[in-house]
Parts: sequence; structure tokens; C-alpha cells
Amino acid sequence: MRFFFPRSSRLRRGWEFDSVFRTGDRLRGELVRLLFLKAEDGVTRIGLAVGKRQGKSHDRNRGRRILKEGFRRILPWIRPGVWIVAGLSGTGMKAGSTDVYEELARLLKGGGFLEPEWPGANWENPSEGAKEK
Repeated sequence: MRFFFPRSSRLRRGWEFDSVFRTGDRLRGELVRLLFLKAEDGVTRIGLAVGKRQGKSHDRNRGRRILKEGFRRILPWIRPGVWIVAGLSGTGMKAGSTDVYEELARLLKGGGFLEPEWPGANWENPSEGAKEK
């Protein structure tokens, strides 16, 4: 199975982010912060927010790439009809991509956003070319 993070699955406009920040609920882990809002259009869309206070531009870009990769791997199993904005905490900016992905998956599962068919937080997904153990 190939995983994508298409434009149609992203929050892009300022008012969309604003809506989630103002009226959304929050889930917080050690590395990842999630804000979520039930979508009026029934489509799941994801936004990534990394603030300027979280380091230099190359650190923020790395944080965005890590979050994007985590959502790319888990997006097919997120239930439809929710807008999610994700950000990294200060410790999340220094963490590895597998740690961030595992916490992202744990928070989404705990919040009830993942489908029951979700295979689990296995970074080494055999369907992407990794060898089975």
C-alpha cells in the first residue's frame, strides 16, 4: 500500500486553522499537540503548525517534515469528518521521527480517530518494502 498526503487532505486557509484553534478540542502528549474539530463537510483534513519560537528555520522545517511523514503513514486510517492541527512540543522538535509517529498514533487512537482496521504503529511497514521479521 502506498501512502500519500495530498493537497485535498490538508488545511490550507487561515480561517480553517483559526477555526480549529479557537473552537477545537485538544489532546496533548509529551512530543505532539493535537487540536481537532468536527468537520462540517465530512472530510478529514490535516494542518501542521510549527511556531517561530520553536527554533531556527531548519529546525522548524525538520519538525514539519516529521509530522507530515507521520500523518502520511496514518492518514488512510483516520476516521472521516475531522479537522486536525498538529504541532510539536519543544521536546518533540528534538525527538526522532519514529518516536513522534508512535506518539501521534497513540494520541489519535486514544481520541477515537482511528479506524478499527488500523494495523498498528509499525514504522517498518512490510507493504512499503521493509523485510518481514
